Amino acid sequence: MQTTLGGIDIERADPDDVGLSPDRLDRIRTALEREIASGLLPGAVVGITRAGRLAYLEAFGSRDKSNGEPMATDAIFSVASMTKAMVSTVIMQLMEEGRLQLSDPVSKFIPQLAELKVAVSLDPASAATRAPERIPTIQDLLRHTSGMTYRDRGASAAHKLYPGSSIVAAVKHTKAEFIEAMAKAPLLFDPGTAWEYGFSSDILGLVVEEVLKQPLGDALQARLWGPLGMVDTGFKVAAEHAQRYARCLPADPLTGQRQQIHHGTYDSMQWESGGGGAVSTTADYLRFTEMLCGAGEVGGVRILGPKTVELMTSDHLLPEQGRRIADTMDPSAMGYGFGLGFAVRRQSGLSSIPGSAGDFYWSGVYGTYFWVDPKEQMTCVFMAAAPGLLRLRYRQLIRGLVYQSIVD
Repeated sequence: MQTTLGGIDIERADPDDVGLSPDRLDRIRTALEREIASGLLPGAVVGITRAGRLAYLEAFGSRDKSNGEPMATDAIFSVASMTKAMVSTVIMQLMEEGRLQLSDPVSKFIPQLAELKVAVSLDPASAATRAPERIPTIQDLLRHTSGMTYRDRGASAAHKLYPGSSIVAAVKHTKAEFIEAMAKAPLLFDPGTAWEYGFSSDILGLVVEEVLKQPLGDALQARLWGPLGMVDTGFKVAAEHAQRYARCLPADPLTGQRQQIHHGTYDSMQWESGGGGAVSTTADYLRFTEMLCGAGEVGGVRILGPKTVELMTSDHLLPEQGRRIADTMDPSAMGYGFGLGFAVRRQSGLSSIPGSAGDFYWSGVYGTYFWVDPKEQMTCVFMAAAPGLLRLRYRQLIRGLVYQSIVD
């Protein structure tokens, strides 16, 4: 049976044919509808591929609860930091073409970053700096060992010099202003010595623009979104598709505080944020995850070479560095290191979420999540407009629901 995934026709499998139990897959609906009925989640879309075939694509709840609009499988979501994985992919294409090397210092492409400093301490009262042992490399940016951070990831004087988060920076500052701010913001540590989440992928996006001499969105369209048939992925929600955009609940169910998502406001980015600015659909993003699961190729379209994907999905951190992901972002990610764009599972144990050694994932602050499990030949994309801390719960929930459905 043929179906359309993004802009491409692919084979849709009966779950039984790819080792998934239909009865057990029904537990996804039961669980998510329970969350929706409890007022914790407005709605969601879940897509699963296995053995190169689409096994599951279902929508639940509301796309916009304020007007009762039901969720649909083609709903458009702000994917936030899931943008990072796509930008990392284009960076690796540039490596394959010899346009850059992973060991290149970022200052080779953005000269304004040639004089970066390192914070002497993370004291809230001291902004003292020193020269770094070296300038961050492209590899450091890909694996988040650059020393760059986001302002809200700490209370030190160094943190306060960062221009907010990816979206905040792109909305409030021009590209030139952003680069100037990043040149002044101290690194938290010498590059390569620790792991810290932050603006690294935004800088990678600027590297893409500098190397290719075109806007980031144009580069992604030409090299990734277009070839993969990702017809609803971009940095803006097209006016004709505004009615498909998924909106969050007006207040966080846990705190009662007002919440919103960038593309649901009237704010616009002054430059295209490689760290968090994209929108996509479940079907579109499944095309991307299927490409990664297929060692760089899907449906006859090759995006990366197999050895490049192997390099990207290998752990590039020392064991002690990997704990930072669980300690500072997602407690369920114990036992994960980080590759070149994704968190990578080191072993089957330790983590509280099911999976396989070698699976890799990332997520978005607005409630979206994906993972790829090469051992099981499976990928999953979970899309929800759920920007509060409940998003951590749903990452664990959907993992358990999907893995329990495997019966082969």
